[in-house]
Amino acid sequence: MKKIRYIALLAVVFLVPVLLFVQETVGNPDPNAVGVDTAQQKLQVVSLDKFENAGFWSVYISPDEGIAYGRLFEGGPKGKENEPKAEERYTGIDPKIADRFVYGMRVDFYRRGFNEIYILAQKPIPIEGITKIISVWVAGRNYNHTLKVIIQDFFNNRFELTLGKLNFQGWKKMQVAVPPQNPDGTSGIIQRNFHYNNYMGIKIIGFKIECDLMESYGTYYMYLDDLRAVTDLFAEDYRDEDDMADGW
Repeated sequence: MKKIRYIALLAVVFLVPVLLFVQETVGNPDPNAVGVDTAQQKLQVVSLDKFENAGFWSVYISPDEGIAYGRLFEGGPKGKENEPKAEERYTGIDPKIADRFVYGMRVDFYRRGFNEIYILAQKPIPIEGITKIISVWVAGRNYNHTLKVIIQDFFNNRFELTLGKLNFQGWKKMQVAVPPQNPDGTSGIIQRNFHYNNYMGIKIIGFKIECDLMESYGTYYMYLDDLRAVTDLFAEDYRDEDDMADGW
């Protein structure tokens, strides 16, 4: 009995320092690091496009795979009425334009296949600051197709970010987080050149639908509304006003 108590006492003596070490290294983050990170962020929900201009978007599919159409329809998701008002001064959107329409897309397939559908803007949509999240309201008609957003980074490299499957009924807000820039500043999605504080941000090129092989037949419909982004505007709003301008 004494031997068992002695072994238990040794276990407690050696285990307590280990637990204290784990708690100190894992459970207690550096308060100085957290303070610096939060103090240098100014997150804002920005409205990018309300899909009120049919001529700004176009639908494409290979002529060998089908025919694509796009037009505006009155309506919209009721779920977005509960969302906070988005900031519009950074994208050139006229706040006087009523949010009445959604953009509808129709594709008539010729045959089954691994088809790809593109919904592209007439010109890239810039996002001020460092983009964290991109979101859009979608009515996908419960198909197993996959929706992606196509972006262009600071160095004009294009990337595709997966918003998710379109296998749901009615409207759904689909969103994706933009991966943070790699520390080396030369690989991945680059949103900022660390040499210049006035060059930053990404652009949205459009959307891509990767069709499911078993469901790419007949006619397919999809609707889009209220393209937004959550972006960090700290560097945009706190630039050095007396800095010099390059490009001479």
